[in-house]
Formats: sequence, C-alpha cells, structure tokens
Amino acid sequence: MTSSHLFSPLTLRDVTLKNRIGVSPMCMYSSTDGLANDWHFVHLGSRAVGGAGLVIFEASAVEADGRISPGDLGIYSDAHIDGLKRVVDFIHAHDSVAGIQIGHAGRKASTAVPADGGAPLAIGEGGWQVVGPSPIPFAEGYQTPRELTVEEIASITQSFVAAAKRADAAGFKVVEIHGAHGYLLSEFLSPLSNHRTDQYGGSVENRSRFLLEVVDAVREVWPAGKPLFVRISATDWVDGGWTGDDSVTLSRWLKERGVDVVDASSGGNVPAAPPSIGPGYQTELAAQIRHGAGIATAAVGMITSPAQADTIVRTGQADIVLLAREQLRDPYWPARAARELRAKITPPAQYGRAWG
Repeated sequence: MTSSHLFSPLTLRDVTLKNRIGVSPMCMYSSTDGLANDWHFVHLGSRAVGGAGLVIFEASAVEADGRISPGDLGIYSDAHIDGLKRVVDFIHAHDSVAGIQIGHAGRKASTAVPADGGAPLAIGEGGWQVVGPSPIPFAEGYQTPRELTVEEIASITQSFVAAAKRADAAGFKVVEIHGAHGYLLSEFLSPLSNHRTDQYGGSVENRSRFLLEVVDAVREVWPAGKPLFVRISATDWVDGGWTGDDSVTLSRWLKERGVDVVDASSGGNVPAAPPSIGPGYQTELAAQIRHGAGIATAAVGMITSPAQADTIVRTGQADIVLLAREQLRDPYWPARAARELRAKITPPAQYGRAWG
C-alpha cells in the first residue's frame, strides 16, 4: 500500500474524519413538509456505507418560507428532528460523520421542484412571498422580493440558532451555514443584489454583517467540540460583483469567529455562468482562501477522479474534497478511489468479500 493524502484523517475540534472525502450537500426535492423520509435514509446512508468520511445533508431550510421549493428538507420545526436523527445514527454507525447545511433561500425561494419544471411559483398558486436584502428579482419571471427590515433580519438570525439547536439534538457533528449560490446570506454579500443604505449595505463590512451575525449566534449555541463550516460563493463571476479578494477578507473574519472550514463554491447569485468551466474549476478559489486567510477549506466542483482529488489535498489547495454529481453516479466512489490510490480502507463487514 502507498500513502494517500486523500485517505489521511482530519481532526476538526473533537471530530475526526477518517478521510478527506465528503458528500457535498445536494437537494433531493423529496420531502413533504420538510420531513426526512426513506429516500433520505437510503440515499445518504449508502454514501456512508460507500466510504465517505463526511456526509453533508442537503440545504435544510431554517424557516418554511426559506425553502427553495415545497420539496425541500427542513429544520424549522422540532417535528423534523426524529426523521433526521434516524439517518444520522445510521451514518455514524458506519464510521462516517453526518453534517447538515442550514440556510434560507431568500429571493430564490418559492419555486417548483425540478421534476415539475423548477419555475417560480406565484403567490396563490402554491408559492409564497419571497424576501431579500433589496427589492431586486433574481431573474425575469421571478418574484420581486420584499426588502427585509432590520427586525426581520434579527428574527431570521434566531431561526438559524433554533435550527442549529435542532441539528445538535438530531446528533449531527457538523453544521454548515449556507452563504452561497445566491440564497439569502449570499444575496446580502453581493453588491449585485444588495443595494441597501443601512448597516447591512454598502461596504464589504456592512454586506457581510448578516452572515457574521448568524455565525456568531450559531457558534454560541453549537457545541464547542463540534466544527462549524460556512459555504460561500467565492466569486459572482461578474464584473462589479463579489470577488475572490472579498472572500479572503470574509474568511479571515469567519476564522476569528470560530468557523473551522470555508466551503468554497461560486456563482448562483445572478443568472450568469463562469467564463470557463472544466475539471476542478473552483479549486483555485479554495486555495486562494486557504492561503490568504489561513483557514481550512473544502473544494467542490467537477472533481471526478481519485488522482485529481488526491492532488488537491496533497498540494495544499484544500483540506477536504466534496463530491456531488460523482457521488450520485457512484455511491462507492471512495472504495474505487482507495483501490486506484492503493490506500488501505476498512469496508463494511457485509461487503468485505468485494473490497480487496
């Protein structure tokens, strides 16, 4: 066997990941009233059986009106705890770590599930009023969001706090705050969607205020021994938008507030594509933040091969590699990666005959 950086353990506070492979949060649009069900149990549980060191549950809404669609997973009610805990317990029983991404969809809420077309839902036709930092719709055909008041911002912050407490009650070992992809916290960060003139708009400091307040409030109630992640869109990919340098500055502030990992994604705040998409196209953003802010990072985006993933960790571009679509294609990707990288891993006892 050879040494593989991808299969080296990583300790964050009191939690140790057995390897650097994580399942990225991916919406399944398979919930009713935000409840986890058998789909989530089988889908997420199989990734733990497949060998991933970290399994992050999909974006789970901190308020019912913060769901992207009526099919989203939720963590806005105590009624959600038991269903989540069932899945968490299975993941932990198979030597993986369960994490959950908590968020609010902001102006991108109130859409149909993709299987039904994914179009914005009008109020009275299954949809609800969306909110945002400023009354600027995401794109043509989307609702114009109602601008949040300062009091409403404080109320949503407390919804994040309540969600973190429920995540702890369900047994999660990692919480990730969703500040990316043009959802509510991301909308506040970007000058393209935030035109406010109060303490939540204008300068980078002011536009970061909401996210930092959420981080402070969640870190206060999230157990000290459990790591806290924040996912950000490290660039809007648009002139005049949020930039990689802004992300380094923000990540320094996040580190000071007790965030352990910055999950570096990109885009999603305006309907514009990156100028160039290819294998690992976002990895350089994770590297920029890791070296510029001195904080651990997770890389995500078109990471598909074991050698590619191992190189990202070995060369110090990121500390964790998160796989999304590749994990949908192959729940046992970690086992295949171990064979290719000649790393020693311990399979589930039931699968020992096949994992040589």
